[in-house]
Amino acid sequence: MATSTIDLHAPYKERVKLALQNLHLKTALSRSTVRLSSARVAAMTAVDGQRLRDQTRQMKEYVLRNLPDLLEELERNITANGGHVHWARDASEAQAIVLEIARQANVQKVVKSKSMVTEEIHLNQALEEAGLKVVETDLGEYIIQLAGEPPSHIVAPVVHKRLEDISAVFQEKLDMPPTLDPEQMCAIARARLRQEFLTAEMGISGVNFAIAETGTVCIVTNEGNGRMVTSMPRVYVAVMGIEKLVPTVEDAFLQYQALCRSSTGQQCSVYLSLTSGPRREGDVDGPEEFHVVLLDNGRSDMLARGYGEALLCVRCGACLNVCPVYREIGGHAYGSTYSGPIGAVISPLLPAQVTNAEKLPHASSLCGACRDACPVKIDLPRLLLDLRSDQVEANQAPWLERQAMEIFVRTMSSRRSYENAGKLASLASNTMAALSGGNLKFMPPPLSAWTQSRDFPPFAKKSFRELWAERMARRRTIQRGG
Repeated sequence: MATSTIDLHAPYKERVKLALQNLHLKTALSRSTVRLSSARVAAMTAVDGQRLRDQTRQMKEYVLRNLPDLLEELERNITANGGHVHWARDASEAQAIVLEIARQANVQKVVKSKSMVTEEIHLNQALEEAGLKVVETDLGEYIIQLAGEPPSHIVAPVVHKRLEDISAVFQEKLDMPPTLDPEQMCAIARARLRQEFLTAEMGISGVNFAIAETGTVCIVTNEGNGRMVTSMPRVYVAVMGIEKLVPTVEDAFLQYQALCRSSTGQQCSVYLSLTSGPRREGDVDGPEEFHVVLLDNGRSDMLARGYGEALLCVRCGACLNVCPVYREIGGHAYGSTYSGPIGAVISPLLPAQVTNAEKLPHASSLCGACRDACPVKIDLPRLLLDLRSDQVEANQAPWLERQAMEIFVRTMSSRRSYENAGKLASLASNTMAALSGGNLKFMPPPLSAWTQSRDFPPFAKKSFRELWAERMARRRTIQRGG
């Protein structure tokens, strides 16, 4: 895995601490996530957004219920079109398949279009260790490849960097004169990437969705690099998770609309590249070889364990943009390819080497904003709670947390204990608050984590039951005419 200003392998708490200390990161995240969220709301409001979400979810649920049949249909049609289909159970098999294709085609250089699934299996690292040159051609991916970092967002990989940060990378890696002009920086990157496209023997991309009835893989881009990756090199390899299916062409454009409106707030992307097979006689362009790698890598286990709903995800990033946790710490603090609410769900379920992956389901306020933003209405808060419940049942919860919950249960099981605890909390908190000007400025560990960044208001001096009893006593007095 590439490096970052945040140590991706550090303990989870340390990653979060490093992220919170980075003021530039917070500035970059605030600008981007707010803009993307506002654009999504406007784009979904312009149509019947709820109906679009309902229809997309219904279609994706059909895909999961009929996954084996649809995958076989996809394989038959790709093969009939002249392409090759490969099945990979895990990351190692997927890497070996792509490396073998490259070896047989005598490939020295690979150009890639943005792909989260190849990040998931660390394909770049495997290809480079085998001696191949790998060039990311999506501008955001190209920038972070130059910086030696992994993406920090599903859709906007360089969302964590400011313009000033990107300029510094280009000055160091591309010998660019100092400038903050985006057009000038883009022109330099475009000139470099054109030479890479012209000299690469293999193109690799992920798949936004594949159409089973036609054997077509589709990638959605805004920069045009996707069509060049799929058509200019003589070998094209598409790597897709087995859930990235749609049954028909109509379903493809249904998901396309939901994806574009939810990810960037566009009615449609600038480019939609569709590949059904290799170049045919008379075609002016296209690859000589077309390969599709169907990757499981833990997805079947997710279905078997009852977490199949997470496989409805269309990778739009909408849940990240509205998540108050992601907006504070960014993607690298999650330590996984997939960040934000959807990453907190799937990262512990995939066979990924993520430090403290078991803590990711707790990286959520459970506010429900992610569920409301999701174009397929994935109930992410419920999935996060299910993961936490699994940890408790497996006796994986921290000892202190287990003890605290046992005390809480005993207290709440007895009215007298509950009322006594409330009185004690009210007396103690109001006494401490009176000494510090109205609110609690400091609390002992582990509650000190709260007061490190905000005050804690004291408990009410009277409980609801006491107030209610006083109210009823006053009403009785009034009724008696007292």
